[in-house]
Amino acid sequence: MIACVVNWPGSICVEAPDLLDLFVRPLDRAGVRYMVSGSLAAVHYGEPRLTVDVDIVVHLEQEEAGAMARIFPAGEFYLPPVDVMAMEIARPTRGHFNVIHLESGQKADFYPSRRHPYWDWAWQHRQAGRAGATEVYFAPPEYVILWKLEFFREGGGEKHLRDIRGMLLVSGEMIDRQLLDRACGELGLSPQWQAAKEGCRGTGQRSA
Repeated sequence: MIACVVNWPGSICVEAPDLLDLFVRPLDRAGVRYMVSGSLAAVHYGEPRLTVDVDIVVHLEQEEAGAMARIFPAGEFYLPPVDVMAMEIARPTRGHFNVIHLESGQKADFYPSRRHPYWDWAWQHRQAGRAGATEVYFAPPEYVILWKLEFFREGGGEKHLRDIRGMLLVSGEMIDRQLLDRACGELGLSPQWQAAKEGCRGTGQRSA
């Protein structure tokens, strides 16, 4: 299946599952605030590659956990029990649950926790892009990079560094490196950030 994602500065088409149709558009229709992060956002800002799931940051209150069961109905999707989702929404950090489309096996990872130091900043700077004919909200590239650096620190995985380098090469002029330098210092991610920047000389830099 071919999914078209509008890139910076131009549009690209990459071979990928139709994750946006399955998981993002239902959130839009239900009025749930969200922003796409992770690998799909890295493709949006960077270089094309196949991705088999989607990471979605969601703005939910505990009492809204039941709404997820209405948005992604049983019989079509697997969801955790409502009380489990409510518990994950209540976590100050690292809240997470999966939603799986039963017919295709495609998966979305939802991240509802609110105490990442750049959570509020990310919501204020989320960016609208287009995927095919549909507008999609993406996390700002700096937020995507910070999370990929955290995942790389915790588990390795060269794909995270490759994604970051692709973002720097393609979208370097729109990425605030001064903010990333400061944030990585605060979060203890400076060594990982330096590793990601290797081989990316010549990319643009936006002032803070």
